[in-house]
Amino acid sequence: MIGGTASAVALVGVGAARAVQRSVRPKKPDNFADENFALIDEDRARVVRADDGVELAVRESGPEDAPLTVIFSHGFSNRMTSFHLQRRMLADRWGDNVRLVFHDLRGHGLSGMPADDHATIDQLAADLETVVRVVAPTGPVVLVGHSMGGMSILAAARQFPELFAAKVVGVGLLSTAAEGIARRGIARNLAHPAVDGFRLAVRTSPALVQFGRATARNLIWPILHAASFRTDVSPSIAKFTYAMIDGTSVVTVVQFLRALELHDETESVAVLADLPALVLAGDADPVIPFSSATGLAAALPNAELVQVHHAGHMVHLEFPELVNDALDRLVDRATEFVRHRNPSHVG
Repeated sequence: MIGGTASAVALVGVGAARAVQRSVRPKKPDNFADENFALIDEDRARVVRADDGVELAVRESGPEDAPLTVIFSHGFSNRMTSFHLQRRMLADRWGDNVRLVFHDLRGHGLSGMPADDHATIDQLAADLETVVRVVAPTGPVVLVGHSMGGMSILAAARQFPELFAAKVVGVGLLSTAAEGIARRGIARNLAHPAVDGFRLAVRTSPALVQFGRATARNLIWPILHAASFRTDVSPSIAKFTYAMIDGTSVVTVVQFLRALELHDETESVAVLADLPALVLAGDADPVIPFSSATGLAAALPNAELVQVHHAGHMVHLEFPELVNDALDRLVDRATEFVRHRNPSHVG
């Protein structure tokens, strides 16, 4: 517990130091000052009902009959708009050849709140399978997941291997891990008696939740902010990201912390062995260390491993061009995979 608290304090200290450092540097032009960060929210909308009744908010861009659908699953304490720069840049690049689909995980963004015992990685995997089945009933699919979204893809591979054998033709795993979060990642950094107490209140005494909400928020949010970027980014990108994190219910964050601690899908990786894969992460990510990416890529024979130097956890917002180029290569490989695979296995 002491070590975890020290890690948390260290991360907050890093964040404070960076804030001071930025304040004395000359201001750079903000290339995203006029950015429309509501782009995904303005896309074609639908609601998908999960198997336990929770409503999942979905947005789509591109033709419904596109030859390929790419489905994006966001990370812990984010929402689907975290893929804004992928939506804007890749839609232009791919045109009518690819449909892009985004969804808010349960408890995040515009999706419904889950019961405490349904805030699990396994449930996120079931939600993902439902989204694929409803939104893309025919045709091949590439799955892209960031952080906890990537974990949900790995859990779905275990729960629904037939989906990956018949329909999924590529996977992109960004800033994620098959296991080890409790020992090395964010769960260790957020080890604190106040967070543990708030988690207990969520489960056993909902009436007490309000009293612990501010304490838990003051502990968690600075850590998530400091972990997002490890280089200087556009002030507009930073503001957008921190507002997204801050907009996530602290109940949701604490609920899913336990899921992150229990996460271990090392046996699931074998299901993905034949598929084109991308494993990409920042080597300065304090949430999920880069060693998790190297271990994951080593278990995937057809994976491209991309190390993004100096990047933090929100690598797809910190270095969007690099990430988008890697996703473009993944889609090219997935398209080639479809051409060579037995057509009866697609759709």
